[in-house]
Amino acid sequence: MDLELFPHRDVQPQYRELVTAVIPAKDEAQTIGLIVSLSLKYCQSVLVLDGNSRDDTAKIAKELGAVVLTDSNSGKGAAMRASIQAIKTPITVFLDADGSHDPKDIPALVQPIAKGEADHVTGSRLMGGSSELHGGFDEFLRLTGSSFITAWINWRFKVRLSDSQNGFRAISTDLLRTLDLRECSTTIEQEMIMKTLRLGYRMGEVPSHEYKRKFGISHISLAKAWPRYVYTLLRYSLI
Repeated sequence: MDLELFPHRDVQPQYRELVTAVIPAKDEAQTIGLIVSLSLKYCQSVLVLDGNSRDDTAKIAKELGAVVLTDSNSGKGAAMRASIQAIKTPITVFLDADGSHDPKDIPALVQPIAKGEADHVTGSRLMGGSSELHGGFDEFLRLTGSSFITAWINWRFKVRLSDSQNGFRAISTDLLRTLDLRECSTTIEQEMIMKTLRLGYRMGEVPSHEYKRKFGISHISLAKAWPRYVYTLLRYSLI
């Protein structure tokens, strides 16, 4: 099953005892089993935040060893925030349930934090490539918007990031609790970065390839989401 979504790679499970994986999920029964199983190879524990799925997402995740919490179904950000108090390890990794993030990249994300070189590390699709961000106008707009937001963050905080929007990331759990996150949607990802930088903590990046969703449909509407992205960018970078 591993080869059905991700290329085969032998990756050593370094730092496993330090890490909890947090996976927001809604109606992802086709892929959640693989993501949980692979994540448990590289993490001490896995938390699945189930958004009242109508399929067997929660059941499959529990059977494979994840702790399943039911979130408010108010969005990805709300699910991520709901996980924070349940995390027991010093490092937290966030990844998606749809197969776009390969759990075998978890050790690479965690390493700079474990070595004391960074506090918050994102997987960069600009460095690792994407199977999704090309081919149509929607993908073009997503890439253009993401690039603009990243450039703004770089300008405002005098850093040199390549990707501010990828949900695949590792962060010190102590820092995560310090950030006082407020966003309920995918805008939480840029909120996390801007608050990290505003507080003087260190950002890092590692290459990570984004794979194309194999089943189901995305729950994100670009037309509805973009005003919130602009508002969040201004709010957390200027105020």
